[in-house]
Amino acid sequence: MGTIGSGVRVAFFGTGQFANRTHIPNLMKIDGVDIVAICDINPKALQSTAEQFGIPKTYRDAYQLLEEEEFDVLYSVVPAFARTDVEAIAASKGIHIFSEKPQAIKIEIARHIDAAIQEAGVLSTVGFRERYRPIFQQARQLLWNKEVVHVQFYSFGGLPSRQLAQENIDWHSDFERGGYSAFDWGGHAVDYIRFVTGLDIVRVQAFYHHPNDYSKPLSCSFHFSSSRGATINLSFISAGSGQPKDNPWFQFFFEQGYLSIYGYERIEMNREVVYTAEAFDPWFKQDQTFIEAVRSNDGSQILNDYHDGLFSLAPILAGWESSRCNGKCIDIPSFMTP
Repeated sequence: MGTIGSGVRVAFFGTGQFANRTHIPNLMKIDGVDIVAICDINPKALQSTAEQFGIPKTYRDAYQLLEEEEFDVLYSVVPAFARTDVEAIAASKGIHIFSEKPQAIKIEIARHIDAAIQEAGVLSTVGFRERYRPIFQQARQLLWNKEVVHVQFYSFGGLPSRQLAQENIDWHSDFERGGYSAFDWGGHAVDYIRFVTGLDIVRVQAFYHHPNDYSKPLSCSFHFSSSRGATINLSFISAGSGQPKDNPWFQFFFEQGYLSIYGYERIEMNREVVYTAEAFDPWFKQDQTFIEAVRSNDGSQILNDYHDGLFSLAPILAGWESSRCNGKCIDIPSFMTP
């Protein structure tokens, strides 16, 4: 597959907030990008997006989009539960794939998409955008020669609402389709821990605390064992008005010390500030990097292709399964194998 030249034709599968607030505006800032069509099952969202950005073609059926339109890149920004084989079919047609995370709610679907991407030889990426943010790249450099023994991630949220009538619950509040914050930020957390430390996760068990009278869990905890033995814990707590004061998102404990990442603001090592971040837009950097990779048919600057993304998705999906089985310990390589 050769270079595309100056013009890159893009189609969108999904016209929700990620498409409207980030990816479409970003692509319109990049010279030579033409958004030729968009697809969504929601007619109002479809029409609104088309009118706002002047996009000529709209589709309610993704298979029709793939059959009738000629384009180079598919941005798949539908919710994970809505993904089936659209991305796989697109890849088989030689279309490059940008997949927002999480890639799927079943590892079998993600593997199928990955196999199609590998067989077709198209470029791909997953929306783990923070790999492009300098603060995580700096943490990676600071830890490259350290023997990490434990990693801790915290996510805090407000107390959820009391249980709503079933018909009023959207997919974000549906465990079987949305998985709550552990499925959303959990995928990010696993990916950035992998990126910063070079560790992969080999075993997982997880627990949710979800009283029946609340719309979402009050807490959940994922426990991981890594490829070099280090332990990892992700904690998601929704119990109060917000995050405890000055609590780090990530802490990386290594022999004789630790490194802490405070939001997108700063890095401390053994209580000393070693890095202070400046404003940065990782959404735009990832979109720009992927489009340039497609334009040149050179994926060397892509920090997270679809195949690598499976190793960040699988621990969360396996943990999700563990929580359904009273915290059963699940082997990740076996979970990922057909």
